[in-house]
Amino acid sequence: MKLRNQLLALFCLLVFLGIGVLYFREWAGPQKPFGIILFIGDGLVSGNLTAARLYDNGADHPLTLESLPNLALVSNYANDFAVPDSPAAASAIATGAKVNNGSIALDPHGQPLPSILDLAHAHGRAIGLVTNGCLTDATTAAFYAHAAHSNELENIAAQFSDQAKLDVALGGGAFDFLPSSNGGRRKDGRDLIAELQQKGHEILRTRAELENAAAYSTASRLGIFGDGNFSYAAQTEPGSAQPSLADMTRRAIQFLQVNRNGYLLVVDAELISRAAEQNDGEHTITETIELDRAVATALKYAGGNALIIAVGKHAIGGMALNGYPLRQEHGVGLLGTNAFGFPAIVWASGPNGPAPQPIVAPAPSPESLSAMPTASPALSSDSSVMKKAPAAFYAPTAVNTAEHTLGIGSGPGSEALRGVIDNTAIFEMLARQL
Repeated sequence: MKLRNQLLALFCLLVFLGIGVLYFREWAGPQKPFGIILFIGDGLVSGNLTAARLYDNGADHPLTLESLPNLALVSNYANDFAVPDSPAAASAIATGAKVNNGSIALDPHGQPLPSILDLAHAHGRAIGLVTNGCLTDATTAAFYAHAAHSNELENIAAQFSDQAKLDVALGGGAFDFLPSSNGGRRKDGRDLIAELQQKGHEILRTRAELENAAAYSTASRLGIFGDGNFSYAAQTEPGSAQPSLADMTRRAIQFLQVNRNGYLLVVDAELISRAAEQNDGEHTITETIELDRAVATALKYAGGNALIIAVGKHAIGGMALNGYPLRQEHGVGLLGTNAFGFPAIVWASGPNGPAPQPIVAPAPSPESLSAMPTASPALSSDSSVMKKAPAAFYAPTAVNTAEHTLGIGSGPGSEALRGVIDNTAIFEMLARQL
């Protein structure tokens, strides 16, 4: 009898301890964030962020990104190159593994890698993807597709339609989803937008349709608001059918948060890349500001317990804002030729560089070299070159540079943004909070 009572007491103690552990883990312990939002922006480096702050409202008016509490430098080399291209850098963030330049979410042996969106879906979270570029661009594709080359746009769009488990996808790039007979560029004759609609996706084509869509619906939504990339925000006319990056971020949060298990949203500020590739300093800056406004929107609508991380993929072109602008100077006054007579913005490489010089054969003699002018005509101070942010070296599009990007964040798990981390660590931070 005594032994039975002791065993019963021991059993009750174990049950009590088990309930206590369960309570601590599920209710009293650290809670996983309901909302997880990852922002990706090319050229998110300290110089570009400073230029955006100065342009936006002057030196002493911090951007929203500069108010977030946690910060790290992010290394971003690819598996095969020290400087990554867009597919490799995006894949490292999306999958937590290094891949070769040019490939999307494939390991060096050609095997597909699961993305953070795949893991989030397996955990029961709603998943979303937002971009002001094309939904088939390398950055967004790294989260749902696998391809040996990022230019396999027809294949990538087919994977989006056939395999991606996205609850919300908003962006551009209708050309890649439509057949040539219907104004697109698909050669297989498939109308992927019609196919997705037949599968039950709600199709949104204008800003008005995006705003009027019911937030409480659990239907999957595909918003394609243009044939290709969006127009730059600064060039968007009032009343345009094109939503802003902040608009899409807000609506995506509202759509996704109906899932009781939470959500993971990836937001790609693709137009920063497009501007930087063309040595377009003003739009590089204004699109960085658009990213900042989208982050501010996420902070407002996702709640204080959301995990929000913004990370740079890689740096492009080596943009630098030069000179000594006044503390409160902002806007277009920072651009063009400054008061000292030299260009306010310069680039390391890109289409604004000196015209390529023809190779002369045979090699010139010492006598002919001594007769050459000391300054190359291509480096003249022609005002038309000076005003359009000259580059030191010509390239059809600006070349990626070797530079740490920034990882900035707030919310549970973002405290891991400290010191110098690798871009694959972003995947790990997100995965720990699922």
